[in-house]
Amino acid sequence: MDIGAGTGLVTATIAGILPSARIISAEPSPNMRAILTSRVFADPDLRERVTVLPEPAQELPLPDSISAAVVFGVAGHIPRSERLELWRRLAERLPPGAPVVVELMGVDTPRSIPFVRMCRETVGEQVYEWWISGEPAGSGTMRWRTQWRVFRGGDLVRTVDDEYDWETFGVERLAEESGLTAKRLVQAGRAATPEIGVLVK
Repeated sequence: MDIGAGTGLVTATIAGILPSARIISAEPSPNMRAILTSRVFADPDLRERVTVLPEPAQELPLPDSISAAVVFGVAGHIPRSERLELWRRLAERLPPGAPVVVELMGVDTPRSIPFVRMCRETVGEQVYEWWISGEPAGSGTMRWRTQWRVFRGGDLVRTVDDEYDWETFGVERLAEESGLTAKRLVQAGRAATPEIGVLVK
């Protein structure tokens, strides 16, 4: 299960690492789901193995059993009571030792994060920059602001702004609310960035 699959980058990565896995990729945003579906359609292997669903995590129909789940960029958007229900539904369907991998945004308590450029890429004759900042927005919540900047010939030609609230929590709280064993993902001796929690039944 790839819950909150976005444009499908994680789905494609999972498919590449697990060449025989069948994958359910759920994405409620019509815009992102259109890109996800195009990505799947363009690859004959993905077309055979990936099912794209439109439901949000809280309403997602789950099969009777799953081998693993990935929840990236989603958990903090879900109200706590609905998140608890999601963890319960996933745990019921997982065999012992199977993981639920959860991306936590790397912010376990609200704090101010100045506007910072996260990436800069050239596509054709345009340069795209992605900027992000965050501010506390109430008890346990951050308000994130993102901005895409598009340049052509060195001139700024377009900006696209968005903001959203995110409930902050870390691996310890993830373990407490899920009732599962949780640890931070570690790669090459270092904790993953942003913070990624691994829940195991």
